[in-house]
Amino acid sequence: MRIALFTETFLPRVDGVTNTLCRLLDHLAARGHESILFAPEGSPPRYAHTPVIGLPGRRLPMYPDFKLISPFAPIAEPLRNFAPDLVHTLNPVTLGLAAIREARSMGVPIVASYHTDVPGFMVRWGYRLPAKLMARYMRWVHNQADLNLCPSSVTLEALARQGYRRLKIWGRGVDTTLFNPNKRSADWRTRLTRGQSDHPLLLFVGRLSHEKRVHWIHRALNALPGVRLAIVGDGPAREALQRLFFDAPVVFTGVLRGEDLAAAYASADIFVFPAANETLGNVVLEAMASGLPVIAPRSGGLLDHAVHGETALLFEPEDCQAMIAAVRELVQNPARARQMGQAGRARVEPRTWAAVLDGLLDDYRALLATQPAPSTQRSAALRQLQQVDRGSLA
Repeated sequence: MRIALFTETFLPRVDGVTNTLCRLLDHLAARGHESILFAPEGSPPRYAHTPVIGLPGRRLPMYPDFKLISPFAPIAEPLRNFAPDLVHTLNPVTLGLAAIREARSMGVPIVASYHTDVPGFMVRWGYRLPAKLMARYMRWVHNQADLNLCPSSVTLEALARQGYRRLKIWGRGVDTTLFNPNKRSADWRTRLTRGQSDHPLLLFVGRLSHEKRVHWIHRALNALPGVRLAIVGDGPAREALQRLFFDAPVVFTGVLRGEDLAAAYASADIFVFPAANETLGNVVLEAMASGLPVIAPRSGGLLDHAVHGETALLFEPEDCQAMIAAVRELVQNPARARQMGQAGRARVEPRTWAAVLDGLLDDYRALLATQPAPSTQRSAALRQLQQVDRGSLA
């Protein structure tokens, strides 16, 4: 199968969309499928076996590391030369619109996946009227696709209420071998607590941007003397956060990957995630796989996995004091915190990336099979799909 993918964000920018896309590209290569990726310029020229076509864009003032690519970007020639069987656009905004228009002209089926609550973020930035316009625009873009994928049941229900059509869940996996309580490290705990490893250690992992509300955790530290915090990640709010936390017991690590990230998770005691507009929250799955109890808002896609009183303590989305109370409860009851962390680990263990991405390939296959009068090329692709040995990837 030949898959053309379009993304509004990619490496070196690190976020949930990028992480999921990298997993998908690895999986397509391992399963023997061909792919091409259209992404903002500055991305690497190739990832796994996939060539990357970089396209120029303009930076957004409120989000300077995000590039808005023209909906009239020059994609026609490389896309037609690749001759895709299917187009998948991730988080379509402007480049995604170009992808949909060109795929329609080629008679190629379109998958769109919803990853980010852009209108919700805009409300938190103070742009309420533009947020309403963006919500309508995104619905219009997505409803041109033949299939719309979203990461959780909560997100699917919310989008259905807004008038999105042809919806299906495409969940997320987690690498439970990498993210594992066994990765706990005395050296990392010493580093993350600045030598105070006997003190409770809170952890935040994610993009450092305004809508993640990392500044809320500063209030928790003020209310709970002796508690330490490690902040893993980078982003446009990092400088402001470092000023806010300058005299607090906090370690900023920057972006961590691989074994370092796994050790940071496993060496903490409690995962605190204040963001209230998450469509899923991949980092919540990683924290649970690492054996950490989760403190998070009672909102968004993470509710598919973070169960109040079992794997997490959930607070009302706009109630910072409730978040602080939840942190206090687990800090003062480490036995309960450990029990919840063990329950979280058990809950996510079956969610392997191989199973989740094979499910996506099934969705691709089903969509291709429904297309009227498939071309000779598409018929050949379908025959090839039927012969794929699904057990070839462990």
